[in-house]
Amino acid sequence: MSAQKTNLVLIGMAGAGKSTVGPLLAQMLSYGFVDVDDLIEADQQQSLQDLVDCHGAAWFRLLEERIILGLDLQRHVIATGGSAIYGAAGMKHLRQSGLVVFLDVPLVVLEARVGDVATRGLAREEGQSFAQLFAERQPLYHRYADIRIACSEMTISEICAAIVEVG
Repeated sequence: MSAQKTNLVLIGMAGAGKSTVGPLLAQMLSYGFVDVDDLIEADQQQSLQDLVDCHGAAWFRLLEERIILGLDLQRHVIATGGSAIYGAAGMKHLRQSGLVVFLDVPLVVLEARVGDVATRGLAREEGQSFAQLFAERQPLYHRYADIRIACSEMTISEICAAIVEVG
């Protein structure tokens, strides 16, 4: 990584493993770890699902971007929410200080991991299926990723090792 880009930013769908891989990766690198979803819940004192239910997906995405724009970190692994890629300004901010890593997992694997999408806190439009959300987001993940890791056949440790190797 360059001197300016000391963070690793994890992007991907819900169920891709950002919040699982992040802490282990941070430990391996002796970095701090931040989960943007946790910051949102702490800021609002509500669960992600309650926030989406009460205010809608568009409002939630603006909140998420505001939280991201407020980050000023060095030597951290940052696990973003799955919808962070909708905020161009937020992603630009993250890319200024970090290498963006897309944890790419096939839809069928994600569906099995996520389970009931109605309780997962996903920023999606009413009636939008998980498969539709996946299809909508894929081009955005690819647009912002500096590195893509195909994670479906890898253990958490293997994913971390792959990120360290290419990062």
